[in-house]
Amino acid sequence: MPALASHRKPRTRGRTTPAVGLTTVALASVTLLSTQSATAAPAEPKPSIEEVQKKVDALYRQAGTATQQYNKAKAASAEQRSKVDALLEAAAKRADKLNETRRELGSYAAAQYRGGSIAPTATFFLADDPQSYFDQDQLMARMTSRQQKAVADFRTQQKEAAAKRAEATKSLETLTASQASLRTSKQQVQTKLTEARTLLSQLTAEEKARLAELERKKEAEAERKADELARQQAAKETAAADEAPKTNTGSGTGTGSGTGSGSGYSSKAEKVLAFARAQIGKPYVWGATGPSSYDCSGLTQAAWKAAGVGLPRTTWDQVKVGTRVSTANLRPGDLVFFYDDISHVGIYKGGGMMIHAPKPGANVREESIYYMPIYGSVRPS
Repeated sequence: MPALASHRKPRTRGRTTPAVGLTTVALASVTLLSTQSATAAPAEPKPSIEEVQKKVDALYRQAGTATQQYNKAKAASAEQRSKVDALLEAAAKRADKLNETRRELGSYAAAQYRGGSIAPTATFFLADDPQSYFDQDQLMARMTSRQQKAVADFRTQQKEAAAKRAEATKSLETLTASQASLRTSKQQVQTKLTEARTLLSQLTAEEKARLAELERKKEAEAERKADELARQQAAKETAAADEAPKTNTGSGTGTGSGTGSGSGYSSKAEKVLAFARAQIGKPYVWGATGPSSYDCSGLTQAAWKAAGVGLPRTTWDQVKVGTRVSTANLRPGDLVFFYDDISHVGIYKGGGMMIHAPKPGANVREESIYYMPIYGSVRPS
């Protein structure tokens, strides 16, 4: 009987499935990469030099504001530290007086003990809390007037000592808060300055040159405005001098009127400017008050101190001292403040120019008051 033919399909040699799988994976990878490329956010365009200039100026200004916050916190911390030290010393003195009174009360008790008995009065003297016995009328009746005075003194001193301890504790808490604010402000200054330096370090040599050119144009425009102010002030002085003979009768002996006017102010202003000129070339360092470096308000404070006038530490407080004057009526020695947040200050020297400590990386120098937006001016009294 012939063998039946097999209906099974012959097996093909080799395995093709992996090849198909690899092709599928490859196609999926290409598709995924294409999709990612299509959906990826486009790279941000590099900022223009003008944008870099504005950003750097803003960072330096923010650092200046943080510097004033640091100065304020530092002054508050120093003041609070002095207050705490005084309170702790006062509390110690109260404690000494309290102990003296306690010893005096103890001597009364010891005398009764040596007499052979411990009377209720002695029990009062030896108690940890004599106050708990104080209101017992029958006990007070057995005391001499001297003993009663000692008890009254003890009671008063106890209250005073407790009050001083509480005040010192509260003052220490305030000091801790001031020190925390000091650390925060310091970190803010350092952060802003680091951002500015990083931004500048990323510029090419060509970009740095273009940035320097923008700065020169800004300075030239500020100087042009200063020259215009100088001409206006000179014309005003000439007109005043021409008018003086008409109004002067020869009998007056006055030296001027109004706060900050007359030869007295001019004499002080000369000392202020002499000091400020001597600091030209010294570096700006935030938080510094001299003598080797300054921040803006540290320089103005030191300059006016040389003239015998004490100014507060920050621009925010200095702007409140003296008489407000317009830009047109500025006189040498006046303080000119800048920006809406009053974060910078310079000393007017005349002719539309000032002496100031500009910013980190710069030295004390003369510059047009129009280099920055003016907030207002003050003539210290």
